[in-house]
Amino acid sequence: MVEWTEQERSIINGIFANLDYDDVGAKALCRCLIVYPWTQRYFGAFGNLYNAEAIKTNPNIAAHGVKILHGLDRAVKNMDNIKATYAELSVLHSEKLHVDPDNFKLLSDCLTIVIAARLGSSFTPETQAAWQKFLAVVVSALGRQYH
Repeated sequence: MVEWTEQERSIINGIFANLDYDDVGAKALCRCLIVYPWTQRYFGAFGNLYNAEAIKTNPNIAAHGVKILHGLDRAVKNMDNIKATYAELSVLHSEKLHVDPDNFKLLSDCLTIVIAARLGSSFTPETQAAWQKFLAVVVSALGRQYH
């Protein structure tokens, strides 16, 4: 089990309290698909992903980005038991979707970049440390079924 300080909990809750899901979710997933084009193979049913502009204007990608952030909401609400919270999602991504678990880390890095850009100077080293700890726990939980 991960130990969370009150400061870390406060930082994570603060980030999510002010998050524009439509903007951040879409930008993070778009960034991942553009920067790491091999991740596009999991989104073949989402339509045109032939270039960066097509990805950025694809409504299915935007909607899935929002869905990912709502999935992270579950971790925020269950910070003391993230592994159990994501058990079913881990099985889904592992056994049905066959997603390479390294892609969760790539997406978390892209999400960190988007969040940092939005928060600007308030994305302090302490904020980054708490945020990356949170995402590392989520990535570990999502990849649990693979081990």
